[in-house]
Amino acid sequence: MTATSLQLRSLAKSSGELELSLVEVPVPEPKADEIVVRIEAAPINPSDLGLLLGPVDASSLKVTGTKDRPVVTGQIPQGVLKALTARLDQSMPVGNEGAGVVIAAGAAPEAQALMGKTVAILGGATYGQHRAVRAADALVLPEGATPRDGASCFVNPLTALGMVETMRREGHTALVHTAAASNLGQMLNKVCLKDGVELVNVVRSAEQAAILKGIGAKHVVDSTSPDFMAELTDALEATGATLAFDAIGGGKLAGQILTAMEIAANRKASEYSRYGSTTYKQVYIYGGLDMRPTELNRGFGMSWGVGGWLLTPFLMKIGAAEAAKLRQRVADELKTTFASHYSHEISLAEALDPAIIAAYNKKTTGEKYLICPAK
Repeated sequence: MTATSLQLRSLAKSSGELELSLVEVPVPEPKADEIVVRIEAAPINPSDLGLLLGPVDASSLKVTGTKDRPVVTGQIPQGVLKALTARLDQSMPVGNEGAGVVIAAGAAPEAQALMGKTVAILGGATYGQHRAVRAADALVLPEGATPRDGASCFVNPLTALGMVETMRREGHTALVHTAAASNLGQMLNKVCLKDGVELVNVVRSAEQAAILKGIGAKHVVDSTSPDFMAELTDALEATGATLAFDAIGGGKLAGQILTAMEIAANRKASEYSRYGSTTYKQVYIYGGLDMRPTELNRGFGMSWGVGGWLLTPFLMKIGAAEAAKLRQRVADELKTTFASHYSHEISLAEALDPAIIAAYNKKTTGEKYLICPAK
């Protein structure tokens, strides 16, 4: 084990400049209950980009330094600096999750038991060569699974399972999911098929619809279709879905879903009410692919809700024992239900190439980047 380790850092300066760089840091010494993981694979998820890039103007990015140690700088619009007050002038490590091999362990038996094991971890700072975590927080991968297989063990799989669990806990019986051809969307589709849960998949192109139909999706609706609202309403009537998870966030889609839910509910109504149906309809916004304001046309009665949903608060809400059950299911179905696919594998230095940054910052369906720190 080397004495130092490279780590990707993001620094938002009070001057309005964002700086991305590779910093040499000491390899951590594990505490008694900790392990040190040599990170071999870490995905770039949309949830990572908020810390990595923040609101930087991507067109302003410039690179200096060397090929192995690039330094990327860009401008943060002055109007949003106040929103970043808590992180200004602090060099922050990036990366929510990853996987690798345990190369050091503390004295505790639970830590020693993981020496040499391939594990997945969650908790930040995974865009680097080494990471220390509590042994209890690591997920041991199944026999034969590689770090690449387990790199995306947490965020997408647990989000998919969390959506279905939220549905059950809140009394709904079927789901709607937008941007549904993503890696997460494909996982959610597989979970719902396996668990017998009706799912309405909303996509943004015929090509994305074909991806989902190819893996067995029953209800796929293309938001670019001229008959989108009618097709969405028919799918909602067929499934009875009254809960939606929206990755888009901005624009009209959340309101369109609520409206279609209301129309579907009224098709089965026995009498008219000027207050709309009594069927409760809920949209949770969990992403921001469209950063415009969310538009609600209020054509969906008075029994509805729009809110935010995040994985970490959900896991805290259900408690450690229930979260452990979800994690175990991910491990058991790692190469089937929860298999992730990557379009590009890049090094830490390549992750700071402005052209590559522009590509992964598009969050394009089917384009998923994996950082391999040893590459």
